[in-house]
Amino acid sequence: MSSAKVAGESVAATTVELMTEHDLLEVVEIEESCGLSLWGWDGYHTELERRESIMLVARRAGWDERQRLLGFVAARVSADEVHVNNIGVREEMRRAGLGSLLLRTALLRSRMYGAVRAILEVRASNHVAQKLYRRHGFAVAGRRKNYYKNPTEDALVMAAELEPEA
Repeated sequence: MSSAKVAGESVAATTVELMTEHDLLEVVEIEESCGLSLWGWDGYHTELERRESIMLVARRAGWDERQRLLGFVAARVSADEVHVNNIGVREEMRRAGLGSLLLRTALLRSRMYGAVRAILEVRASNHVAQKLYRRHGFAVAGRRKNYYKNPTEDALVMAAELEPEA
């Protein structure tokens, strides 16, 4: 559990929990508001069924499960590497530390699956996300031309070595 701040005010503790099928409509709503590559309900539902997936949501502690999610992360472990696919945070909660909390939790979980390296793609113009990833040890490892659509844009490939579990 961690706390975050919104508009300079402390908010209730935030929990990061496993994503469930009941969360998917809100996950898709957040995805669309963030300008992420759209997976949609079916994409997230399929991913939830994969044993190697790390699908997490953030919500205020003590909130009823039916209340609004604050953000989510979708990642998948393959061999000794975790691929961070999507991180999305509600607009009113951005820059409050939730993206960092979600990323950190996903990376910690991925270590339990044996991941020693993390990789992700980020829009070349998304400097805010790049800054978040750099704070967590990611560095640019390459570029994928015209990777994103609507609008078409290059992706920076960022990678990080994960610290061993203590």
